[in-house]
Amino acid sequence: MSTDTTASVSTHILDTSIGRPAEGVAISLSARSGSGVEWVALGGSATDADGRCKDLPALPEGTTHVRLDFETEAYFTGSIKTVKQAEAQQDAPRVRDSGAFFPEVTITFAVTPGEHYHVPLLLNPFGYSVYRGS
Repeated sequence: MSTDTTASVSTHILDTSIGRPAEGVAISLSARSGSGVEWVALGGSATDADGRCKDLPALPEGTTHVRLDFETEAYFTGSIKTVKQAEAQQDAPRVRDSGAFFPEVTITFAVTPGEHYHVPLLLNPFGYSVYRGS
């Protein structure tokens, strides 16, 4: 929950190459209180079976910029069991690069106190997009 003096952040990941949530992706949250100010690591979590990260740390008062770091390499190299399970249920080809083209994805955005920011990541082996959700 946000208050009038803080913003709040949530996220989820959908692997668009298999049409399923991306489970087990580690996410780190950092914040700063202005351009040129050092980033402060606040902590992190990992996506659940629905690709959601429901327990990100609260933002400190005065936050103006937020950074989400998604650790996608382990997910795309297949070291996460659920990727193989999800791919096994698909009719699409299961050939993936031997590594991760994007071993990590970093999204930085501005926030306003009192607002909630849901920032979904649409991910595939060779591209990604983000948007401000609701």
